[in-house]
Amino acid sequence: MAEFTMELNDEQKEVRDWLHGFAADVIRPAAAEWDEREETPWPVIQEAAKVGIYSLDFYAQQYFDASGLGIPMAMEELFWGDAGIALSIVGTGLAAVGVLANGTEEQIGTWIPQMYGDANDVKVAAFCSSEPDAGSDVASMRTRAVYDEAKDEWVINGTKTWATNGGIANVHVVVAVVDPELGSKGHASFIIPPGTPGCSQGQKFKKHGIRASHTAEVVLDGVRVPGSCLLGGKEKLDERLARAREKAKQGGERVKNAAMATFEASRPAVGAMAVGTARAAYEVALDYATTRQQFGRPIIDNQGVAFQLADMRTQIDAARLLVWRASWMAVNGKPFTAAEGSMSKLFASETAKKVTAQAIQILGGNGYTREYPVERMHRDAAIYTIFEGTSEIQRLVIARTLSGMPIR
Repeated sequence: MAEFTMELNDEQKEVRDWLHGFAADVIRPAAAEWDEREETPWPVIQEAAKVGIYSLDFYAQQYFDASGLGIPMAMEELFWGDAGIALSIVGTGLAAVGVLANGTEEQIGTWIPQMYGDANDVKVAAFCSSEPDAGSDVASMRTRAVYDEAKDEWVINGTKTWATNGGIANVHVVVAVVDPELGSKGHASFIIPPGTPGCSQGQKFKKHGIRASHTAEVVLDGVRVPGSCLLGGKEKLDERLARAREKAKQGGERVKNAAMATFEASRPAVGAMAVGTARAAYEVALDYATTRQQFGRPIIDNQGVAFQLADMRTQIDAARLLVWRASWMAVNGKPFTAAEGSMSKLFASETAKKVTAQAIQILGGNGYTREYPVERMHRDAAIYTIFEGTSEIQRLVIARTLSGMPIR
């Protein structure tokens, strides 16, 4: 087990500086254009693939960093560049985490490489959990997977929504109900291979922020996938469902479902994304405050501005520390006994919203225009308190974990 540290080693610093350079030289110059176009920035993703950032190897190196700091450090730097483009680059990672969290070694080796493709033929993947009537309320999920034993196939029907890369993905990872009587405990995850009949894109959403990231519905109409596409396999699923049924009879402990296993693993990473966006807005505001002259002096000479910047930096650093702690705990097998993963996402997400709003205020009228990036950063920051568990859900998770009570 690696000791917890707040100091990056030389190799991590080298990777951080490399990512920062890519974010500054490639992502930022393209940010405004792709935000306006509201399209997937394929040329930027391809550039990331060419230099090795968008690849299974890079993701694996960061994911298995014993310190736990590889992924949050990478997320912070890329999202410092631009949240929409960065999400297009890292969005495949959520589907990859879904396979890593629930799949067999064979499934991991087979499907994750197909999610990325290569520098000459870039692919993306999508993780599909939310539904029109089942977002935070995962127990209300309606997408159904029924096993056809004669053909060893699963038949999947339903509609997913808010899927990053939904419909344009080479590989979709779909969470579906296999036992309705068990509620959220009766869910399983499935691989939908490329070109599978019945899997199509529904509505593409026009969003307030992260507009360079593709978000759409995924329609599953009589989709048939081989039994080997059930993540973890049939035997493991049957064992898990049997335990869930027994616990339900006894009124015993909670059994985690497939979607929650993915979200728990990814929450600190989302917190790191929020830290990157907040840091970017803070840096713009600090630079503006030291150069903008009013009444014959820089506006940072006024306590009203200086104190805001002091608070902004303090909150960003506190958010980063919570993210790093949760990331270290996750990699080293430390249980989130106080819902530390949810704490990190909650605080970092709220910090990003607050800091980007303060940045606009410091820039005044300029901050409200698209001539300065803080307007876009503020729109982008709004998503962090919504996706992969709203701030309200994070508070619920934390309160339930601390109290042991079924708080609603």
